Amino acid sequence: MPKLKTRKTISKRVKVTKNGKLKTRKAGQDHFNARESGKKTRNKRRDGNVSKTIARNVKRAIIK
Repeated sequence: MPKLKTRKTISKRVKVTKNGKLKTRKAGQDHFNARESGKKTRNKRRDGNVSKTIARNVKRAIIK
């Protein structure tokens, strides 16, 4: 049986921590940020967590 390949598009967007949780980049960072408060822009710099229900589907989708 051949090796299972990873889906690169998903693996580039999601990082798996050592405990198996998933971290992603928060949305809405690219443009139109001047109108937002400093608090919002600072919070967007941190990585966001993926909920457990979505994380299960993403982990399955990483492997083809």
